[in-house]
This record gives sequence, structure tokens and C-alpha cells, in this order.
Amino acid sequence: MIGMANGIAPWPEVREGNSNHPVQSLQWLLCLGGHTVTVDGQFGPRTTAAVRAFQQEKGLTVDGLVGEQTWSALIVQARLGDTGDGVRAAQESLAFRGGAGNPIVDGDFGPKTDASVRAFQQQVHDFDDKTFPVDGIVGPLTWRALISGMHTD
Repeated sequence: MIGMANGIAPWPEVREGNSNHPVQSLQWLLCLGGHTVTVDGQFGPRTTAAVRAFQQEKGLTVDGLVGEQTWSALIVQARLGDTGDGVRAAQESLAFRGGAGNPIVDGDFGPKTDASVRAFQQQVHDFDDKTFPVDGIVGPLTWRALISGMHTD
């Protein structure tokens, strides 16, 4: 469980009927976990079924809602040199956040994705939380900032 950092919003609750961000990142993370979902940004019945199956596998409350516990179990660390659906999930969130140098969603954590992660982290560090790490690693705190929308205000 991640404590509340200064200026970083808590994990959002996402459910059936939601669309767009962060649903696409959620869907990539479910794919990473071996669940078959279409990454279309629509939280429909198939995504709900995949969330419920994931929650069952992880011993979480099986309710189809994606909140703090489910997000925390879904995320994976991503860093330079990594590839796959976990990287796609991070790239999707980075692209949604906008700004110069955002990577394309290709599943390859190369130099452009690394630069984009560091720029995002620097922004959070400068404007939201002076203790926020700027290390190019998409770990739990960076995930939460990306998924939650970064700011509490």
C-alpha cells in the first residue's frame, strides 16, 4: 500500500461504463497479466470479467472495481530496456498526460520513453512533490501520478 505523497492524488476508482484514460492503461496491464481484453478504452463487460478474474487470482475483493488495491496489484515496474504490455500501459498514460517528447505506444522502453518518463517525473517534482524521484523508472509512485492525474487540486 502506497502512502499519500504530498500533492499526488490517490488511485482513482475505475469501473464498467468508464472510458478513455486510464481504461486503456488498465487494459494493457490486464493483457500483461494474461487476460484477453481489447485495448479500446471502453470499460465494458469483457474488461469487467478480466478485472474480476485478476482480483480472484490475487486474492482481492472480487467486485470488478479497480481501486487502490487492484491498481497496486496490477502495476509493474518499467524502465529503460523493458518491453511489452506493461511498457505500453505506461506509454499510454504518458501520451495522455501530453507534453513534448511523449513516446508512441509501441511497448519498447527506449530512450524516448525514458526521456518522457523523466520529464513527467521532473514536472511532478517541481510542481507537486519536491521528494518525487526523477529516475526514469515507472515504479509505484510514478504509476500513481500517471494514473491518478498527478495533482490533488
